[in-house]
Amino acid sequence: MAIFLPDLRGGGAERVAINLANNFAQRGYAVDMVLLSSFGELLTDLSPDVRIIDLKVKRLRNTALPLVAYLRENRPSILLACMWPLTVIALWAKSLACVKTQVIVAEHATWSGGEIVSSPFVHWQVRTTMHYFFPKAAGIVVVSNGSADDLASFANLDRSGITVIYNPVVGNAVSLQEKAVTPKEWCEGMHYKLLAVGTLKPIKDYSMLLNAIAQLKQRINIRLLILGEGQCRAALEAQAQKLGIADRLFMPGFVKDPSPYYHHADLHVLSSVGEGLPTVIIEALAAGTPVVSTDCPSGPREILCGGQFGLLVPVGDATALALAIEKSLGTHHDPLLLKMRAQDFSIDKAVDHYEKLFFGDSGLST
Repeated sequence: MAIFLPDLRGGGAERVAINLANNFAQRGYAVDMVLLSSFGELLTDLSPDVRIIDLKVKRLRNTALPLVAYLRENRPSILLACMWPLTVIALWAKSLACVKTQVIVAEHATWSGGEIVSSPFVHWQVRTTMHYFFPKAAGIVVVSNGSADDLASFANLDRSGITVIYNPVVGNAVSLQEKAVTPKEWCEGMHYKLLAVGTLKPIKDYSMLLNAIAQLKQRINIRLLILGEGQCRAALEAQAQKLGIADRLFMPGFVKDPSPYYHHADLHVLSSVGEGLPTVIIEALAAGTPVVSTDCPSGPREILCGGQFGLLVPVGDATALALAIEKSLGTHHDPLLLKMRAQDFSIDKAVDHYEKLFFGDSGLST
């Protein structure tokens, strides 16, 4: 079997693919990680048992022929293609290659309000190609029920033909307390430690989160750490200066393994305007760390069971977020309950579901 991605830079979909590949290899399957470019911080997280296939593609429009060549030479039983346009390209390449490979397409985003489709032409292009190609797939996988409903509506697809498989996030528990966490100005001291994890891009709406922190600065001794890198760094740093919270904000950049930070944090905050199934919420719950999140489409409400396992606030509402942060910090949370909820997103459960989708009840396949 094979998993098809652009590369292995730090991101939720990439971490999911690595968890799947490593677990399938552990179960005895021959697994290829097929990449447009063998590049990224997460490459070293792949098991040595997973073979890396570097298509050496520099432009998306040149992807089809190298992928056709790979399919003809290797003829994997399954090709799991992740994220448009690779999903569409994989289906096209399969038809050109004339092989029996079963292509499964997996989407991790909620498309209706996504940044990519803000342009009318791109919106039409994504919607049309999904509508035409996805029914040709052996399976369509999304990461939450909200994403499934959205994809069916967005691309005019049959909802019953879309399979929901939660992301494989939680593995075997390991001791993380001894791992170093920096900067010490955030992790040491009597202040409350807030954590946000994700790329610095508009859909994460960190600007709103900074506005919420500014509202709280006179009431609570609080410091915020954002783990991630991206295009919004300069704007966020300027905003923090303007709001007078620069001394309370820390942005050390991308961290390959954020798990120790969850254990140090008093609260994890997600401020996004859109998600698919935010793995960062699940990672926080797995550490027993309380969560406050925007009620964005889709995923947070589903993970948090409508607010049972963490507070939900309206998208874009800094005042509501500030109040929820204050309320959560003043509330006792049972870490065991949070950890139990996170187990619903275990790697083993997800791989079981994928295995059944790929091979039915036949077990190990060649």
